[in-house]
Formats: sequence, C-alpha cells, structure tokens
Amino acid sequence: MRMEPFDFHVQFKQTSFEQNQLKATGFSHFFGERPIELELSFSVEEEFEGCILFPKIGRLELQGSRGEGPSLLAELKEEIRQLPPREMKERIDEEIANEVDALLARMTLKDKIGQMSQTMASAFSFGNTVLADSPQKMVEEGRVGSILGAFDMNKIYELQRIAVEKSPLGIPLFFNADVIHGYQTIFPVPLAWSCSWDLDTIREAASISAKEAAASGVTYNHGPMVDVTRDPRWGRVVEGAGEDPFLGSAIAKALVEGYQGKSLSDPNTIIACLKHFVAYGAVEAGRDYNTVDVSEQRLREVYLPPFQAGVEAGAGSVMNSFNTINGVPVAGNKDILKTLLREDLGFEGIVISDYGSISELILHGVAKDRKQAAQQAIDATLDIEMVTSVYAEVLPQLVEEGLVQESQLDEAVKRILTLKYRTGIMDDPYRYIRPEEAEQLYMSDEHLRVSLDLARKSIVLLKNNQILPLSRSQDSTIALIGPFGNSKDLLGSWQFSNYSDQTVTIREGISSKLINPEKLRIVKGCDVDQVLEGGVDQAIQAAIKSDIVILSLGEGSDESGEAASKSQLTLPEAQLHLAREVIKTGKPVIILLTNGRPLVLKELEEQAAAIVETWYLGSQSGHAIADVLFGDYNPSGKLTMSFPRNEGQIPVYYNHFNTGRPVSVRQGKYASKYLDTPNDPLYSFGYGMSYTSYEYSDISLNTTRLCRNEELTVTIIVRNVGSSEGEEIVQMYVQDITGSVVRPVKELKGFVKIRLKPGESQTVEFKINEAILKFYDQKGDFVAEEGEFTVFIGPNSTELHSRNFELID
Repeated sequence: MRMEPFDFHVQFKQTSFEQNQLKATGFSHFFGERPIELELSFSVEEEFEGCILFPKIGRLELQGSRGEGPSLLAELKEEIRQLPPREMKERIDEEIANEVDALLARMTLKDKIGQMSQTMASAFSFGNTVLADSPQKMVEEGRVGSILGAFDMNKIYELQRIAVEKSPLGIPLFFNADVIHGYQTIFPVPLAWSCSWDLDTIREAASISAKEAAASGVTYNHGPMVDVTRDPRWGRVVEGAGEDPFLGSAIAKALVEGYQGKSLSDPNTIIACLKHFVAYGAVEAGRDYNTVDVSEQRLREVYLPPFQAGVEAGAGSVMNSFNTINGVPVAGNKDILKTLLREDLGFEGIVISDYGSISELILHGVAKDRKQAAQQAIDATLDIEMVTSVYAEVLPQLVEEGLVQESQLDEAVKRILTLKYRTGIMDDPYRYIRPEEAEQLYMSDEHLRVSLDLARKSIVLLKNNQILPLSRSQDSTIALIGPFGNSKDLLGSWQFSNYSDQTVTIREGISSKLINPEKLRIVKGCDVDQVLEGGVDQAIQAAIKSDIVILSLGEGSDESGEAASKSQLTLPEAQLHLAREVIKTGKPVIILLTNGRPLVLKELEEQAAAIVETWYLGSQSGHAIADVLFGDYNPSGKLTMSFPRNEGQIPVYYNHFNTGRPVSVRQGKYASKYLDTPNDPLYSFGYGMSYTSYEYSDISLNTTRLCRNEELTVTIIVRNVGSSEGEEIVQMYVQDITGSVVRPVKELKGFVKIRLKPGESQTVEFKINEAILKFYDQKGDFVAEEGEFTVFIGPNSTELHSRNFELID
C-alpha cells in the first residue's frame, strides 16, 4: 500500500564522519527507545547515497545531491490545467436545503453512513491502531465522506477523482487536516500568539494558513483549539489561548474569521472546527484524556464562552472532547452535544468525533459494546466519526433493530452535505487543488513577513536587569550556549511543514545583527535532556572568554501538545546543571526559553540578568528573537497563563474566588495559604516587560451609577515615561463585590493596544454596560445583579488602579 508522507522529528545523538562517510544514530518519540540508523556516503560531486533504517518500517535507500530537487507536483499541475472549467453556483440557504434534500432522497443507508465515516489517507494513524481497507477502495465504494491527513496533493487529487468518477453517487470528499498555527509557513504556537493580544494579526495568520491549506486541497480544519487552560502540566496548553475566557473568546472569534473569511464559498478559506467541546482543559492533574468534574457555573462561565464566541462567528464544525462531563463522556453525552451545543448555543453545523472517542465509550464504562457506543453517539447528534469504523460496522444493525432511526442519520447527513455545498465542492470538486498557486504561497515573502511580525509580538520579556537590549558593538563578544542556540526545533508541535529546514535559528538571527559575526561563540553544552561529554566545560570556557552569555534553554517540541503531560515543570537537569555552571562564571546571563507551556523558573529567575520567553515562534523564530534582543523591536507581549512558583500551586490563575479566609485580610496561620510558598504566581496573567516604562494615572468615571440600559465610560491616561517608543496592552478588569453566588476577585473585561513615543500620553477609554457584568446565578439564569462593582485598569492583573461604581435598576 502506498503510504502518505508525514513528518516527525528525529534527534541524532551520536554522529561520526570519516572518509566521506556519515554515520548517525537517532531517536524519535514515534519509535520510543528503538534507534534510527543513518549511513551516507558523499562524493566530490556533492552527491550522496546511503540508507536509513527505521524500526518497523525497515530500510529506506537514499540518494541525492546539493540543492532543491524537482517539484513533486509537476505532473499534477499539467493535469489540473487540462480540467474543464467549472463554476460554483451561488445559492441561498433555501436553495442549498432543496439540493440537499434531493440528493438525500437518492441515498441508501450505506451511502448515508459513508458520508458519516472517515479514513486516513494512508496506513499511518495517530493514537489507536486502525485496521481498514485502502482509502482508494473505501472511497470508490462510497464508504467514506472525508479523508484525514492528506498532505500530498497528488493523493488528494487521486482520491477526489475516485470519489467523483467512481463512487456510487459521485459525492466529493472533504479533506481534513490539523492546521493549528500554519500550513507550510509556520506561525507562533497558539499559546505564544495569544500573548500578543493582537486580534488582527492572529486573524491574518489564520487567514494565511487557510490560503496555503486550501490551495493544497484541504477543505476542513481540525482547529482552532479554544479550550481554556489553567494547568500547565497539560501538554495541550500550547494549542490554546491560556487561562482567561474573555481573551479566549476574542481570539476564538478572530480565528474563525481568519480561517473561514466572509464566506466558505471563497476558495481561500477552510472550515473551522472548534475543539474540544467542552472543558477538556480541566482534566484532573493536567493528565491528558483524564476525568473532568466541573460545576455548572464553572462550565458556563469559564470553559463555554470561547465556544459560544466561535459559534456566533459562524464556525462550521465542532469536535467533541475526550473527557467526561457529569460522569458521561462527551462523545455520547446528549446533554452536552445536543442540548447545550445545538439547542442552547444554536449550533447548526457538523459535530465530528475526536480520534477514537466513540469506541472509547466502552473503556469509559458507559457502553457495553460498539453498538451501544454508536447509539449513544448518534443520540448525542455526533455526525462524523473520525477515522475509526464503529458507525460503519454497527449502524445498519441499529437501524434495522429500530434502536436508531434513519431520520437521525438523515439529519447528520444534511449537515454534512450542506457544508459540501457551501464550500463549493459539489459544483467544482477540484477547486481546492491548485498546485501552482500553492507553491507560490508557501513561505512567500508576504507570509514570512506576517510570521515575523506575529513572532515578535508574541515574545514576553519576563526579567531585565538593564542588560537588554544588547549593543552591536564590534568589540563585544557573545557566547550563545545551550541546546536551542543552533537548533531548528523552534516550530512547536502540531505542524507538518515541508520547510522546517528553512527555520531561522537563533544563531542565524543573532549573527545577522552583529557587525562582526565572528564575535559570536556557539556551544551546545548539553542536549535537551542529556549531558554531553565535555559540553559543560566547553560552555564555561566560552562564557569566560565572552562579555555576555545567552543561554538558550527549553523543551523539545514533542514535549508539549497532545499526550505530552508532565508532572514536573522545571527544565531537565542536564540544562539546569549547564545553567548553574555558566552562571558561576559571573558573566551576565540572558536566558532564552523555547517551550510550549509555563515553566517553573524560580531558580533561574533569582540568578539570571534577563529572561525572555520566546515559546515556539515559527519559521522566522531566529529573526524575531534577535530583533527583540538588539532592540529593533521593543517587546510588548503579555502572559496569558500564569507561571507558577512550583508545581504545588497548580492550578494557579488570576480570576480565582476570594474564599472566606483570604490571605490578603486574614493574618496568622488560619488563612487560605501555603506554609512554604506564597499564593501568587511567579509571573501573573497579563504580565510582560518593555524596554520603556509606562505611567498610569488615576481612573476617571463619567458616573458612579450605571443604569441597566446605559453605558459607563472609564478613562485612564497612560504615558510613556521611558526613552523608547513602544506598545502597551492596557487591561481592564471588573469585580462584582457582592453577588448571589461568589464572584472572582477580578475578571478581564476589556483590553486595548496603544503605541506611544517617549513622553507621549494617550487617554484610553473603556465602556462598561450591563452585558459584561452578567453571570450565571443559582437558577442558571444569565443575569447582572444590582450592587457595587470595582473596575481596575493597569498593565497586568496585579498592578492596577481602581474605582468603584454601582449598577442600579
């Protein structure tokens, strides 16, 4: 069977090069502890041949030469040119409904189940092993309506032709992919870009990702992830917007608008799928796929708002979460998917299962077999089963036995076909396969410009003892030490770019800034999680001979994302040992962090002269980091997840309840506190430094009494009192002092980015109305109660100016 190409990271631990022979031994998380062996022989003509030996896969012969190879899409380009022109018909909703009904009337039960089923583009699978016929056979027989993971445009075209020309009804396929933070041009990971608080640029990044993916044949995105995340032990925090539902909602809306544009009929857009519905970010102990137990109040006020915002923005799809809600896994939870999502939120699009989650109802213990699992999922209105085959195996029998009504399948298929009409593939099945355009879009100058812009805005300056920005002095010598200094592992998880080799390294970025690049000393020092023989000694010598040390530390990209939970959030001991020894030299040390979650940094925070949180910044990582280090860009990023002092504080987040014994007012032992550490995080939500300083004046209110049908205007003057031009993210929080149910100590209710030159000031204005004061009361009603409130404005969630006001009837 032909296998669909896919990328995975291999870290080579041992290498040797003798007499034009390269030998290396590496490892990948795909194969666990089993080694990958590489042997290459190089000729004087700059050609090579050899082999690579993979566990399970076996020996693959290699042959090549210096430079770029021929396009793998040359033949496809010619085939696409020969296709007769097709036009998409503009239809109103009523016309689409009529077309869908007419097609549905021709469909057999098998046809309907086929539209509700999916297969992989190849034998490769994420998670569970899936035994299935070839995708070509399944498509030809009408047994699937969508394909997951087709990153080869040739395969997309092949399968779409089979669907259109050979399947029973000729219904085109959806091609689904996880386009999380870029398709070929890679942007910062979502946790990083959320720290920009820049909705316009995030929207643009999603739009560019959609353009590249759509031109490559992708029609259906498995993103964005809009889970609110408060536990950094959970690996998937890297995919979301952090701990706050207000900011998370704003970003969810921007992402849906970016992916879907103004209309899905635009061939540069893809279907947005909000995941994972719902409360997946609340898994106990931060352990992926684990139990969730949340109150109705927390569910609706914390975890639901980003999904509601995405639905209101028009998202075409929603994916269920793996977890339980009220003891029932969401894949089979009628109260969550049918009542809450479809009836309460008004969602009319496709619900797709997460990978294997229908069959996992059996392991959860709520279904005794696959028949019962499928029945629960159908009753919950789950439309498409991702890759696994429970629906295909048992739905015919369930319908025959009357346990599932065929009308239930009809409703699911209507939702699927409706989106196939809206995307235009029912009129032109090949409109998303545009190889010539795709190659022009990949890593284009404009796309790289936006990637760089968003990367710079995503960097958060955590500490700076006046050492940054750096000087370009010809006499200054810099030691770049650590496993990420010359690494291209800066893209993060959930990206499948074929251009990862073009990732700009930190070394390349810094070298481009120096008048004399030879003044930059590069020492790896250690691997990400292992000691290198002699590495620490080399690092110490480089530090001693340099004026400034940059320690480039962090996590490998496979250490965050799905199935990447951690119980300890400190850096690996090999890196900590390297850092301690280098710091002992007494040279000023700047720490650059490459990571996908908040880390425990207390030890390093006490000793480093500066700490720069760079996350995984994408294709232009090195340039973005160097721009900040040398002051060509003044950092403006603000954290969207709190950084704990230690793991014992987790979950730690700013919008907590006060308790009856808050440490702020209760002295002595019997307060809500720890004996061995403060309650507050090391770095709080909204925190981030700049190379300039901002001064906030007192808050001014146009009234202290807000009527329900009116607005209250809050203003504050922000002045740049430093010596550099910069951007500041001004944040507004509100506290409901007394409610019928307990309210958080503060909640983000507004923010704005402003740019100020030195000495310049600006009056920042926010509006407060009844709508933003609402919450869910004991009866489950969404209300704003009269009484006293406090409004706070400041640069982060802790340094705030405040005034009180009343809401009156």
